[in-house]
Amino acid sequence: MASKYAFAQGLKELRFLFCQTSEHSAATRNFLTKSYPTMKKHNPHTPILIREASGTEPTVYARFDFGKEKKLPLKGLDDKAIEQQVTDLVHKNS
Repeated sequence: MASKYAFAQGLKELRFLFCQTSEHSAATRNFLTKSYPTMKKHNPHTPILIREASGTEPTVYARFDFGKEKKLPLKGLDDKAIEQQVTDLVHKNS
């Protein structure tokens, strides 16, 4: 059975940027607290980077083969919506 966090084979890196204290990043922090261990368990060789910086808008980046990168803003989303955005992003192959 495929997991929603089993990343596409072409995914080389997943990167989260957000503020460590702001309210608009709270859902992203909560999502990562709950989901990071599962994502890492299913993808032990894929880097999952977490970058916190004051005032940063919550965003997720996915880097694929050949340097192609996709970016999705996470501001204003709740945990479930973030989970759906990330799931859709990591299953796309380009």
